[in-house]
Amino acid sequence: MLEVTGLFAGYSQFAVLEDMSLSVKQGDFLGILGRNGVGKTTLLKAIAGPVRPTAGAIALGGQDITRWGTPEIARSGVALVLDRKGIFRSLSVTENLQLAARLNRGKPQRWGVGDVLAMFPRLAERARAPGGGLSGGEQQMLAIARALLCQPRLLLLDEPTEGLAPKIVDEVVDLLQRLRSSGVTAIVVDQRLETVFDTCDEVIVMGRGTAAVRSTSAELRQRPDVLEEHLGV
Repeated sequence: MLEVTGLFAGYSQFAVLEDMSLSVKQGDFLGILGRNGVGKTTLLKAIAGPVRPTAGAIALGGQDITRWGTPEIARSGVALVLDRKGIFRSLSVTENLQLAARLNRGKPQRWGVGDVLAMFPRLAERARAPGGGLSGGEQQMLAIARALLCQPRLLLLDEPTEGLAPKIVDEVVDLLQRLRSSGVTAIVVDQRLETVFDTCDEVIVMGRGTAAVRSTSAELRQRPDVLEEHLGV
């Protein structure tokens, strides 16, 4: 589904990614772990388009998208969720979802508004509430729900459980597990180890700007030396 090869990217003259490579198979969940500042969010933005690579290649479904703009990449089926961003605070939950569905109605419809509300009972309960009136966890759920209505081939999630109450974390993790079982392809960046271990098939631990370790979740759980060296835990 996705192949990233020798990727370099950053901001102005500041390099963040340096020779980053990864691959994700159709239907897999790949987790990304790493200390703050190693380039995890920059990696997702480089795949989705807001950050332009300076070298290397990105292929989606075998097609080179390295030089595509963000709108083209989004239309090709890449959806990026950045920590509760992207919702319209003055619109209701239902209106947020209907707008996302309307903008993507030309695509094959895997999910509709009713489908995502069934997946997020908490959002169904708050259907008439404005986006800005939701709790942090509810806003995160709404951001993910909107992304699903983009009918993505590849879902990119940046810190989906950051700052959430434990009960809400459990709900988000349960949702990600159900999405994984349904055949969605995703990359999950999260500081919480258990979120990544419980939802992802494989995990990449990033050093500064590149992949330091790639392992299955089960194997990495048993490698405290790796976790201590690269994550300080």
